[in-house]
Amino acid sequence: MEIWINPACSKSRTATKALDEAGLAYTVRRYLDDPPTAAELADVLSRLNLEPWDLVRHNEPQAKPLREVPRDAAHRETWIEAMVAHPILIQRPILTADDSTTAIARDPETLSKFLP
Repeated sequence: MEIWINPACSKSRTATKALDEAGLAYTVRRYLDDPPTAAELADVLSRLNLEPWDLVRHNEPQAKPLREVPRDAAHRETWIEAMVAHPILIQRPILTADDSTTAIARDPETLSKFLP
């Protein structure tokens, strides 16, 4: 299992604590220090069955330029490139199980799907 986190994020800390308490083995990716590539983001989006604008944290200052970018297939890469350039824009935590099941585990119900 892999988890993308921002250690300053309470939701990320809650998720890693739950994984630890469950005794699960996982790999941490501090995505602010080790940003995903455009290909990695596209893969995650595909597994999440989301569009890039659904994964963006719209309240971040770096999201301001995206307000003018259409949310359509023609501009999909623009959204992905913005997250690559400014990984703070990526929702967190993102969990990927060994079977490639992937979710944004911000709420207890979603997180519980990854726990025994």
